[in-house]
Amino acid sequence: MSDIVGSIWWMIVALGVLVTFHEFGHYWVARRCGVKVLRFSVGFGKPLWSRFDRHGTEFAIAAIPLGGYVKMLDEAEGDVPASQLKEAFNRKPVLQRIAIVAAGPIANLVLCVALLWAMFVIGRPDYSATLGQVQGIAAKAGFVAGDRIQEIEGQPVRTFGDAIQAMTTAAMDGRDLQVAVVDSHGLKHVRTLPLSTLASGFDQENVSGLAGFAWRHQLAPAVVEATAPGMPASGLLLPGDRIAAIDGAQVRGFGDITPLVQKIGERGGAGKLQVERDGKLLTLEVAPARYRDPASGRQYWSLGIAPPSQPAAYDSMQRLGPLAAIPAAFRETGKMTSDSLGMIRRMFTGHASVKGISGPLTIAQVANNTAKMGVAWFLFFLALLSLSLAIINLLPIPVLDGGHLLYYLIELVKGSPLSERAMATGQYVGLAMLASLMGLAFYNDIFRLVT
Repeated sequence: MSDIVGSIWWMIVALGVLVTFHEFGHYWVARRCGVKVLRFSVGFGKPLWSRFDRHGTEFAIAAIPLGGYVKMLDEAEGDVPASQLKEAFNRKPVLQRIAIVAAGPIANLVLCVALLWAMFVIGRPDYSATLGQVQGIAAKAGFVAGDRIQEIEGQPVRTFGDAIQAMTTAAMDGRDLQVAVVDSHGLKHVRTLPLSTLASGFDQENVSGLAGFAWRHQLAPAVVEATAPGMPASGLLLPGDRIAAIDGAQVRGFGDITPLVQKIGERGGAGKLQVERDGKLLTLEVAPARYRDPASGRQYWSLGIAPPSQPAAYDSMQRLGPLAAIPAAFRETGKMTSDSLGMIRRMFTGHASVKGISGPLTIAQVANNTAKMGVAWFLFFLALLSLSLAIINLLPIPVLDGGHLLYYLIELVKGSPLSERAMATGQYVGLAMLASLMGLAFYNDIFRLVT
């Protein structure tokens, strides 16, 4: 229940901030162009609170917090007194109308840069791109556990998220990657990751896993948190014991234990465990027992030990001074914009799955999760969402800002506005496209929750 309330609350906060900045962009430029603004609303529906300023603009907070709007004086919306025609939006020169409409997405871009600047100044903790386990095509390519990815295709890699992004886009394009790593001895190597060999129809949300990578922070340390009553480890292993080796094979993380225990069970008899306890190394003998998972019905050999429940500590920090953070924020905005546009292009060409389109349910979950992770992570989420709002609104779809900009650009070229019939047809097409997009987003959200 607390997660549901938190998700709703942080989604309202996120959308409230982004919508306010977006609509303020329209409002601010409209006022500078001499357009009378009738209402500035955050949210849709019946106003819960409102007040009028000295210019006659109503500022309102409405009941449905999923958007907002700026209502301007416009003859297309109703009759306008002759004395106010000069303040009507539709009477302004086309360049001024373009500026007013473009101001919303531009405000979101400016906000994205500001949020990333704040994130860099505060410092965002993260995980480095250090490999914990390697198998499959990555192992064949020469990658080994302990490698830390420094560069991919000449671009610096600061976190494991940077590495996953680069791998995912390359796999979608069917390209191999040149990856520069520093091994556990501090030596640098350049290796080729053959992502072009992935089978068609691969899971685009798990490219690094399909390549054979498991990140170090995802591997729980081989420390016993608890033992299950009646299982072999009960009474033999104690909470806090660290398993160093099983039958002479080194154990680097908790994930190494399961396959080694299966080998003991399949051959029969007991195996030798090297266990570190209170600074001393002990050798213990234990025979695994057959265990049936009540959820899946799968049977396997088990000792009956539980891994640590605490997540791994962060081993990377993105923090810069106030001045150094300015160009870094612009660079990061540029990179995120390029990645987003590239993903949209791949969706249109069929190289990227439309499963990546998310709706309000996913946004609410991510908002809650990043808020729990700290201020810097929530600022990063807001920046990404603000950029996404800017890009989506600039798409040339009637109803959105980009559709209106398309109308005005056509008017600029041909010297006269489009006919009302053409614009009305465009509005219907735009509504159908927007409804389809929203339906797909809701479907993806529900599918994720169900599965």
